[in-house]
Amino acid sequence: QVHLVESGGGLVQPGGSLRLSCAASGFTFSRYAMSWYRQAPGKERESVAVIHSAGVSTIYADSVKGRFTISRDNAKNMVYLQMNSLKPEDTAVYYCKAQIGYWGQGTQVTVSS
Repeated sequence: QVHLVESGGGLVQPGGSLRLSCAASGFTFSRYAMSWYRQAPGKERESVAVIHSAGVSTIYADSVKGRFTISRDNAKNMVYLQMNSLKPEDTAVYYCKAQIGYWGQGTQVTVSS
């Protein structure tokens, strides 16, 4: 059974940093791309970052380029999202998604002074 469990969310001041983690199990993690999405209140869920299976290739939304970094550890079945220079508009529930179509439950990130 596939499980994706996010952690690391919380309340942070503008300009601060957070590191989100996603623990994966139940599938061959190293074979699949992994993504982070986010959904702000009243808005559609949007893709934030994607990392391909080997971890070499990454894609970012324009809104987070230069501030967020996605990475993965295939030995630990983990994917991470390092978020720096956070802005109030980054406030959202952040979700981990596996290429095979499974989602985590989400973790709340709130950027506010």
